Amino acid sequence: MKAKILIADDEKEIRDIVKMLLEGEGYEVMAAADGQEALSLADASVDLYILDVNMPKLSGFGAAAEIRKHYYAPILFLTAYSGESDKVMGFSVGGDDYLVKPFSNMELLLRVRAHLRRAKDYGPASVPEVAEREERPGIIHYKDLRLDLDRQSVEKDGEVIVLTYTEFKILELFLTHRKKIFSMDNIYQSVWEDEAVGDGTIMVHIKNLRKKLKDNSRNPEYIKTAWGKGYYVD
Repeated sequence: MKAKILIADDEKEIRDIVKMLLEGEGYEVMAAADGQEALSLADASVDLYILDVNMPKLSGFGAAAEIRKHYYAPILFLTAYSGESDKVMGFSVGGDDYLVKPFSNMELLLRVRAHLRRAKDYGPASVPEVAEREERPGIIHYKDLRLDLDRQSVEKDGEVIVLTYTEFKILELFLTHRKKIFSMDNIYQSVWEDEAVGDGTIMVHIKNLRKKLKDNSRNPEYIKTAWGKGYYVD
């Protein structure tokens, strides 16, 4: 089966070039001219979203926030801005990666391949129903959390918690190495496979995880902070 990619960019030239490039690699591609159109095309069959940040009607960030409510597929943002605050915003709404314009064709293709590979390993394209209560190897219980390493899903009190690939891998890292304090460098080396990311990016993922797990950052029940050292789980 060909991977299906949805690209959204209000600049027709960029949209057409990216579409032609991806189709040349054998991918099935749908194109949208704005965030609203991207939302109308989004469904569980899409394997990867490539969204321009600044679009009319609905921005890439706005479209991503809505897409992430229903679908797991990775989201790659395209933007003319490289500031840390923009990256923080992108990751906050559930994005997985950030590519600054102008970018090379090879760089885009490498990112696309990496995210599709991870998504294939990660699991379902849409938010799943609660899994059957079978207990087997690959299940980690921690307090009221149930982490399924095979299905790569997380439940809290029986309710499915929708995590991005990166969020899941960070939580898996902590729960499979209880009491070990992970520095920013440790987390990066364990989770990220490609280029280095800044401390701010890792902190955003930790913040998102705590928010989704309803974990009070001032008095966390799950992910704790070792001030000046890193993060850990008891």
